[in-house]
Amino acid sequence: MTNPVAFVHPTAVVDDNVDIGAGTKIWHFAHVLSGSRIGAGCVIGQNVMIGPNVRVGDGCKIQNNVAIYEGVTLEDDVFCGPSMVFTNVLLPRAHVSRRTEFLPTLVKRGVSIGANATIVCGHTIGEYAMVGAGAVVTRDVPPHALIVGNPARRIGWVSGSGERLGEDMTCPRTGERYRIGGDGLIRVVDEG
Repeated sequence: MTNPVAFVHPTAVVDDNVDIGAGTKIWHFAHVLSGSRIGAGCVIGQNVMIGPNVRVGDGCKIQNNVAIYEGVTLEDDVFCGPSMVFTNVLLPRAHVSRRTEFLPTLVKRGVSIGANATIVCGHTIGEYAMVGAGAVVTRDVPPHALIVGNPARRIGWVSGSGERLGEDMTCPRTGERYRIGGDGLIRVVDEG
């Protein structure tokens, strides 16, 4: 571990060649594998496994019982709810080695993933999207999308602060206004 100002619970295991940012807290029975980098100000919950060679951005909150495998990248300010799942191969078999078939998964800045959701590998979840609890993500998710179900489908849009946007596309918390572009994606029009 390269940062002595991070907190690591005595029951947690941090392998050699791991970089942990200032102010990060790693709680009971977590394991951070070699080659991984965790940014500053993160909270890593009980029984979380990260790595090997995983990148976690600044300000991420990873709740209990989450495994973040090689090939998954979390940008800044990502929230991973309890017991949510990242897969790393599409066709797993216990008797067939698939270590060379891991597909990359990119979780962009500000995304929230609900408890018990599953993110199938090989997809990107766009900035500030919100994945509902128990959803199964089987394709790319646009920025600011609110998705639920199995397979996950978009049922609305959310602001950067996580508030559901109504027909006026204005965040009730911040006053930011959004619009849907010609490509079907939403963008900030102005800040409230």
